[in-house]
Amino acid sequence: MKWFFTSLIVIALVSSACSPGVPAQSDLSTPVIDTTSYPTMLSPQSNASQSVSGYIVNLQRAWRDGKQVYADVCFTLPDASDWTIWNANFVYGGQALSEFSLSMLSNQPATNGQPAQRCDELSFYVPPDADLSAASLTIESLGAPPSEGEYCSLYMPKIQEALNQRGLGITLGCVEVNGVLTMQIVGKPDNMSRDEAEQAVFSDEFYTVKGPWTFQVSLGQ
Repeated sequence: MKWFFTSLIVIALVSSACSPGVPAQSDLSTPVIDTTSYPTMLSPQSNASQSVSGYIVNLQRAWRDGKQVYADVCFTLPDASDWTIWNANFVYGGQALSEFSLSMLSNQPATNGQPAQRCDELSFYVPPDADLSAASLTIESLGAPPSEGEYCSLYMPKIQEALNQRGLGITLGCVEVNGVLTMQIVGKPDNMSRDEAEQAVFSDEFYTVKGPWTFQVSLGQ
Protein backbone atom coordinates (compact mmCIF):
# COMPACT_ATOMS: atom_id res chain seq x y z
CA MET A 1 0.00 0.00 0.00
CA LYS A 2 2.88 2.34 0.82
CA TRP A 3 4.35 1.60 -2.60
CA PHE A 4 0.99 2.44 -4.25
CA PHE A 5 0.70 5.87 -2.63
CA THR A 6 4.32 6.67 -3.39
CA SER A 7 3.76 5.85 -7.07
CA LEU A 8 0.77 8.15 -7.18
CA ILE A 9 2.81 11.01 -5.76
CA VAL A 10 5.60 10.47 -8.35
CA ILE A 11 3.07 10.35 -11.19
CA ALA A 12 1.43 13.58 -9.98
CA LEU A 13 4.78 15.35 -9.75
CA VAL A 14 5.78 14.25 -13.28
CA SER A 15 2.42 15.30 -14.71
CA SER A 16 2.72 18.68 -13.06
CA ALA A 17 6.22 19.21 -14.50
CA CYS A 18 5.17 18.22 -18.01
CA SER A 19 1.96 20.21 -18.19
CA PRO A 20 2.28 23.47 -20.15
CA GLY A 21 2.52 26.65 -18.18
CA VAL A 22 -0.11 29.35 -18.35
CA PRO A 23 0.87 31.75 -21.16
CA ALA A 24 1.52 35.34 -20.20
CA GLN A 25 -1.31 37.61 -21.16
CA SER A 26 -0.46 39.74 -24.19
CA ASP A 27 -1.77 43.24 -24.84
CA LEU A 28 -4.47 42.66 -27.44
CA SER A 29 -5.95 46.12 -27.16
CA THR A 30 -6.55 47.99 -30.42
CA PRO A 31 -3.79 50.57 -31.07
CA VAL A 32 -4.97 54.15 -30.88
CA ILE A 33 -4.60 56.01 -34.19
CA ASP A 34 -3.92 59.69 -33.90
CA THR A 35 -6.46 61.00 -36.36
CA THR A 36 -5.22 64.55 -35.84
CA SER A 37 -2.18 63.58 -37.95
CA TYR A 38 -4.49 63.20 -40.94
CA PRO A 39 -6.54 66.38 -40.92
CA THR A 40 -9.21 67.35 -43.39
CA MET A 41 -9.71 71.05 -43.90
CA LEU A 42 -11.10 73.44 -46.49
CA SER A 43 -9.17 76.64 -47.09
CA PRO A 44 -11.19 79.76 -46.22
CA GLN A 45 -9.98 81.38 -49.45
CA SER A 46 -12.06 80.14 -52.36
CA ASN A 47 -13.43 81.43 -55.64
CA ALA A 48 -10.47 83.83 -55.95
CA SER A 49 -9.47 85.08 -59.41
CA GLN A 50 -6.32 86.66 -60.80
CA SER A 51 -5.61 88.06 -64.25
CA VAL A 52 -2.15 88.07 -65.84
CA SER A 53 -1.68 89.38 -69.40
CA GLY A 54 -5.43 89.14 -69.92
CA TYR A 55 -5.68 85.48 -68.89
CA ILE A 56 -7.86 84.77 -65.86
CA VAL A 57 -7.18 81.90 -63.46
CA ASN A 58 -9.71 81.15 -60.73
CA LEU A 59 -9.07 79.10 -57.59
CA GLN A 60 -12.51 77.70 -56.86
CA ARG A 61 -11.52 75.84 -53.73
CA ALA A 62 -8.54 74.20 -52.01
CA TRP A 63 -8.65 71.55 -49.32
CA ARG A 64 -6.52 69.12 -47.42
CA ASP A 65 -7.49 65.47 -47.02
CA GLY A 66 -4.92 63.45 -45.09
CA LYS A 67 -1.69 63.39 -47.06
CA GLN A 68 -3.09 65.17 -50.12
CA VAL A 69 -3.75 68.80 -50.93
CA TYR A 70 -6.35 69.36 -53.64
CA ALA A 71 -7.21 72.47 -55.62
CA ASP A 72 -9.93 73.04 -58.20
CA VAL A 73 -8.64 75.62 -60.68
CA CYS A 74 -10.45 77.11 -63.70
CA PHE A 75 -8.89 79.25 -66.44
CA THR A 76 -9.87 80.96 -69.67
CA LEU A 77 -8.65 79.26 -72.84
CA PRO A 78 -6.45 81.31 -75.20
CA ASP A 79 -7.72 79.41 -78.26
CA ALA A 80 -9.27 76.12 -79.33
CA SER A 81 -6.15 74.04 -78.55
CA ASP A 82 -6.07 71.48 -75.75
CA TRP A 83 -4.89 73.80 -72.94
CA THR A 84 -4.12 72.56 -69.46
CA ILE A 85 -2.10 73.56 -66.40
CA TRP A 86 1.51 73.13 -67.47
CA ASN A 87 3.57 74.11 -64.41
CA ALA A 88 2.42 74.66 -60.83
CA ASN A 89 3.86 74.52 -57.33
CA PHE A 90 2.62 74.35 -53.76
CA VAL A 91 4.75 76.10 -51.13
CA TYR A 92 4.55 75.62 -47.36
CA GLY A 93 7.05 76.07 -44.52
CA GLY A 94 9.97 76.70 -46.86
CA GLN A 95 9.16 73.60 -48.95
CA ALA A 96 8.19 73.87 -52.62
CA LEU A 97 6.38 70.99 -54.34
CA SER A 98 6.31 71.01 -58.13
CA GLU A 99 5.12 67.43 -58.78
CA PHE A 100 1.37 67.08 -58.97
CA SER A 101 -1.32 64.94 -60.50
CA LEU A 102 -4.02 66.52 -62.61
CA SER A 103 -7.47 65.57 -63.85
CA MET A 104 -9.92 67.56 -65.94
CA LEU A 105 -13.17 68.54 -64.27
CA SER A 106 -14.91 70.37 -67.13
CA ASN A 107 -14.28 72.03 -70.48
CA GLN A 108 -16.83 74.66 -71.48
CA PRO A 109 -16.91 76.25 -74.96
CA ALA A 110 -17.34 79.97 -75.44
CA THR A 111 -20.98 81.04 -75.16
CA ASN A 112 -22.86 84.36 -75.08
CA GLY A 113 -19.70 86.42 -75.30
CA GLN A 114 -18.02 84.50 -72.48
CA PRO A 115 -14.61 82.94 -73.26
CA ALA A 116 -14.09 79.21 -73.24
CA GLN A 117 -13.05 77.82 -69.86
CA ARG A 118 -11.48 74.65 -68.54
CA CYS A 119 -11.36 73.43 -64.95
CA ASP A 120 -8.73 71.04 -63.60
CA GLU A 121 -8.20 69.41 -60.22
CA LEU A 122 -4.62 69.42 -58.94
CA SER A 123 -3.31 67.14 -56.20
CA PHE A 124 -0.05 67.47 -54.23
CA TYR A 125 1.33 64.99 -51.70
CA VAL A 126 2.27 66.46 -48.30
CA PRO A 127 3.47 64.80 -45.06
CA PRO A 128 0.62 64.25 -42.58
CA ASP A 129 2.30 66.51 -39.99
CA ALA A 130 3.00 69.38 -42.41
CA ASP A 131 2.09 72.86 -41.21
CA LEU A 132 -0.06 74.32 -43.98
CA SER A 133 -1.43 77.25 -42.03
CA ALA A 134 0.41 79.68 -44.33
CA ALA A 135 0.80 78.11 -47.77
CA SER A 136 0.47 79.20 -51.39
CA LEU A 137 -0.53 77.67 -54.69
CA THR A 138 1.08 79.12 -57.82
CA ILE A 139 0.07 78.33 -61.38
CA GLU A 140 3.26 79.09 -63.28
CA SER A 141 2.01 78.50 -66.81
CA LEU A 142 -0.72 77.06 -69.00
CA GLY A 143 0.20 74.89 -71.95
CA ALA A 144 -1.20 73.33 -75.09
CA PRO A 145 1.39 70.98 -76.60
CA PRO A 146 0.76 70.91 -80.35
CA SER A 147 0.32 67.79 -82.40
CA GLU A 148 2.78 67.19 -85.23
CA GLY A 149 0.37 68.57 -87.82
CA GLU A 150 -0.34 71.72 -85.81
CA TYR A 151 3.29 72.81 -85.94
CA CYS A 152 2.92 73.55 -89.66
CA SER A 153 -0.63 74.89 -89.61
CA LEU A 154 -0.49 77.03 -86.46
CA TYR A 155 2.96 77.40 -84.95
CA MET A 156 5.62 77.56 -87.64
CA PRO A 157 5.03 81.22 -88.67
CA LYS A 158 5.39 82.58 -85.11
CA ILE A 159 8.31 80.27 -84.32
CA GLN A 160 10.13 81.38 -87.47
CA GLU A 161 9.46 85.04 -86.64
CA ALA A 162 10.88 84.60 -83.13
CA LEU A 163 13.98 82.84 -84.49
CA ASN A 164 14.55 85.65 -87.00
CA GLN A 165 14.21 88.31 -84.32
CA ARG A 166 16.88 86.56 -82.27
CA GLY A 167 19.19 86.26 -85.26
CA LEU A 168 19.70 82.53 -84.79
CA GLY A 169 19.94 81.76 -88.49
CA ILE A 170 17.57 78.79 -88.31
CA THR A 171 15.20 78.13 -91.20
CA LEU A 172 12.09 76.01 -90.89
CA GLY A 173 10.09 74.15 -93.49
CA CYS A 174 7.25 71.64 -93.73
CA VAL A 175 7.80 68.21 -95.24
CA GLU A 176 5.15 65.57 -95.79
CA VAL A 177 5.92 62.48 -93.74
CA ASN A 178 3.48 59.55 -93.89
CA GLY A 179 0.79 61.83 -95.24
CA VAL A 180 1.24 64.46 -92.50
CA LEU A 181 2.94 67.83 -92.89
CA THR A 182 5.80 67.85 -90.41
CA MET A 183 7.83 70.89 -89.38
CA GLN A 184 11.54 70.36 -89.76
CA ILE A 185 14.74 72.37 -89.49
CA VAL A 186 15.94 72.85 -93.05
CA GLY A 187 18.79 75.25 -92.32
CA LYS A 188 21.05 76.24 -89.41
CA PRO A 189 24.51 77.75 -88.84
CA ASP A 190 27.40 75.33 -89.15
CA ASN A 191 28.62 76.13 -85.65
CA MET A 192 25.25 75.21 -84.12
CA SER A 193 24.61 71.59 -83.17
CA ARG A 194 21.41 69.83 -84.12
CA ASP A 195 20.42 69.54 -80.46
CA GLU A 196 20.89 73.29 -79.90
CA ALA A 197 18.74 74.07 -82.93
CA GLU A 198 15.96 71.72 -81.83
CA GLN A 199 15.95 73.17 -78.31
CA ALA A 200 15.40 76.63 -79.77
CA VAL A 201 12.71 75.51 -82.22
CA PHE A 202 10.72 73.11 -80.05
CA SER A 203 10.82 75.17 -76.86
CA ASP A 204 7.63 75.12 -74.80
CA GLU A 205 7.60 78.94 -74.85
CA PHE A 206 5.75 78.76 -78.17
CA TYR A 207 2.78 76.88 -76.74
CA THR A 208 2.58 78.13 -73.16
CA VAL A 209 1.05 81.15 -71.46
CA LYS A 210 3.14 82.24 -68.50
CA GLY A 211 1.81 83.65 -65.22
CA PRO A 212 2.35 83.43 -62.42
CA TRP A 213 -1.04 83.30 -60.74
CA THR A 214 -0.50 82.92 -56.96
CA PHE A 215 -3.13 82.18 -54.32
CA GLN A 216 -2.60 82.18 -50.55
CA VAL A 217 -4.25 79.25 -48.77
CA SER A 218 -4.52 78.16 -45.15
CA LEU A 219 -5.01 74.45 -44.48
CA GLY A 220 -4.15 74.10 -40.81
CA GLN A 221 -1.30 72.52 -38.89
